[in-house]
Amino acid sequence: MKVLNSEELQIAEGVLLKHLPKSFKVLNSEELQIAEGVLLKHLPKSFKVYGILYGINRKKPTTLEVIVDTWPDFKVIICRPDPKNKRALDFVKKVTYYSTDEEVLKKILTEENAIDWSVFFLIGGYDISHVPMLKEVSAGIEVNNQGHVPVHLLYLPDSSHLLPPAVDSELESRISTLDLSHVDLVNKTWKFGGNKQGYMNIKNLISNFPSCCITDDQGQPVSWVLVYDYCALGLLYTLPEHRGRGYAKVLVSTLAKRLFAEGHPVFCFIEEENEVSYRLFKNLGFIEDPSYRAQWCEFNF
Repeated sequence: MKVLNSEELQIAEGVLLKHLPKSFKVLNSEELQIAEGVLLKHLPKSFKVYGILYGINRKKPTTLEVIVDTWPDFKVIICRPDPKNKRALDFVKKVTYYSTDEEVLKKILTEENAIDWSVFFLIGGYDISHVPMLKEVSAGIEVNNQGHVPVHLLYLPDSSHLLPPAVDSELESRISTLDLSHVDLVNKTWKFGGNKQGYMNIKNLISNFPSCCITDDQGQPVSWVLVYDYCALGLLYTLPEHRGRGYAKVLVSTLAKRLFAEGHPVFCFIEEENEVSYRLFKNLGFIEDPSYRAQWCEFNF
């Protein structure tokens, strides 16, 4: 028999916490369909989680599981790495959530072990108004954090809002889609890529999600846009020597039309400091809720 000292008591408390019964619920396939319909009513603020569920419900590969605080009337829904999915090791650990009640969100983050705070992970696209709460929670468990630049959430409510540019027949003939031979090129030019995880991420996106590119005379991409696994437009890039020709506008409008035809949501996140991309999307008819900003944040780095 051993009498625990204060330090050992704190360790024991943490061990016991992991074994406490959890009140949150992991959604099954039928419940994910229902949850997608609920989130549709909370657009645009729910776009990122809605996009994840949209993909999962259409059999797109995922390494995430989805939990809620209560069912069917949930106030918090969290997409987190699935501990049973071996493919999750190939990607950065990412968490995404949507909440209509910050107190319930705080409780599920602090008391119910809904997130593994012992490892590095990224929370993406959360409401920037939650920054103080997340800092308080992470400070309370001595986990460091680093926020990224706030972002605009821009979206097209329907196809009638899109203001596409004119495209001549020569340029139209060079519009194509990316394939796996282009993974390395996209990875090298992506601001968050250049490494193995970036390569795996882009390979997954090109293999399973829509993309659009403009090619040169040799059939090689010189400008492109992809769709993230949460269904947002992203990775928009034009090689420096091909800029100033309006390729980005053509690509975004072309892909947006294709997505609308498939019933796919059309939205994107633009960093506040990226004025060029912001003006581009606004000029194409994308709108935003001026009262809302989102942010990405790293924890335990």
